Amino acid sequence: MDVHHLAYPNHLFNNKLNEAYSMAIGFFDGVHNGHQAVIQEALNRGKELNIKTAVMTFDPHPSLVLGGRKEKVFYITPLQEKLEILKNLGVDAVFVVRFTSDFAKLTPEQFIEFFIVQANVKHVTAGFDFSFGAFGKGTMQDMELLSDGRFKVSIVDKKELVGDKISSTRIRTELTVGNMEQVKELLGRPFKLTGVVIHGDKRGRTINFPTANVEPSEGQFTPATGVYAVKICVQGTWHEGVCNVGYKPTFNNPEEKKLSIEVHIFNFDQSIYGEEVTVHWYKRIRSEQKFNGIDELKEQIGKDKQVAIDFFKKEKE
Repeated sequence: MDVHHLAYPNHLFNNKLNEAYSMAIGFFDGVHNGHQAVIQEALNRGKELNIKTAVMTFDPHPSLVLGGRKEKVFYITPLQEKLEILKNLGVDAVFVVRFTSDFAKLTPEQFIEFFIVQANVKHVTAGFDFSFGAFGKGTMQDMELLSDGRFKVSIVDKKELVGDKISSTRIRTELTVGNMEQVKELLGRPFKLTGVVIHGDKRGRTINFPTANVEPSEGQFTPATGVYAVKICVQGTWHEGVCNVGYKPTFNNPEEKKLSIEVHIFNFDQSIYGEEVTVHWYKRIRSEQKFNGIDELKEQIGKDKQVAIDFFKKEKE
């Protein structure tokens, strides 16, 4: 899959290199089931027209430019993960457009000229609520009207799950309460977090529950605090485990707010400091809580571990 980074006005398309494309357009944070329907439509049109399929996405999140947000934006799928998913879906090329204040000022007509026509796009696909151009004034109906026969347009209807729209906003809401089973249904796969195993306080090994302390990669969304049934990939091999996201109130001063992600990996005793790992999240077992001592904590961790073991056993049936 080819990846092209574009920026307006200086880094646009090189007409000598352009092939014809069927292109899906959107921010696609999460690349959830709704997004996948848009991308699949573009793939289908590409096959019909015997041309390659591309996805156009944007970086960073438009709210950083349009809304003047000062806090960091955390993504369901950071750009690199988004690219990996798109590759697995069979996309031939991705155009990553730098979202800047200059880009945000383009009229709908200018957007079409610079990012559709000059890209040699023969078919455009987007969701029913995709907007483009300054102040989001351009709708997909406008895309059809402004095409002037230069390209065709497909508009993909709203996709729902349990009566509500599948959306990145909905997924973020479910992540903030730890509803990982619902997140999995919305995404079409388990939620994923990548990171590096770093040194922690090593307290887990003293109570016979050693943990891998995972420092998440920059910009990733972290689920709600609590205890989860997870799977973790270490050196290419997947293992079942139980993960605690939180502030370890049993041991730490409640005023010290340093979030930790610690995974107790079942039947595992290797030293993996410095390893990059991937965590898939399946079920929130309980909220984080403060215990009256180490014995009470050990007893509860044992119960959490058994819940996770039972969960994965049932999943395999």
